Amino acid sequence: MTLRYGRFVTSQLDHLILKVNDARASLAFYAHILGFAYEGLDGPFSVVRVNDGLTLQLAPWGTSGGEHLAFAMTRTEFDAAFTRIREGGIPYGDSFHTVGTGKGPGNEQGARGPGKALYFFDPDRHLIEIRHYDEP
Repeated sequence: MTLRYGRFVTSQLDHLILKVNDARASLAFYAHILGFAYEGLDGPFSVVRVNDGLTLQLAPWGTSGGEHLAFAMTRTEFDAAFTRIREGGIPYGDSFHTVGTGKGPGNEQGARGPGKALYFFDPDRHLIEIRHYDEP
């Protein structure tokens, strides 16, 4: 038996609800460190715009962490975020299992192939990856 899977070429992730312990600390992290835009409150959610087609909705429901979010950025955005990570004293590493070593960025596979990646934790211990792909 052969399994075949469909391909959704027009589907994309629209928003993600991310459980957090301290919405204010998480908002500061995503807006200041990663440079995303705060759009205000929507019910219990602090809405952070990642790009034109994706928002994070920070939900103050408590978490023990453990989610992995990977953000592809331009090289300029990546470099600026990396500078803020270093200036903020945020431990980082060149792969998911080396956070805290201060090494990186590393070479990792992503949705668009290989790229430079950096790993660190947000205030709730969610594993954050930022990456950029070399321009052709």
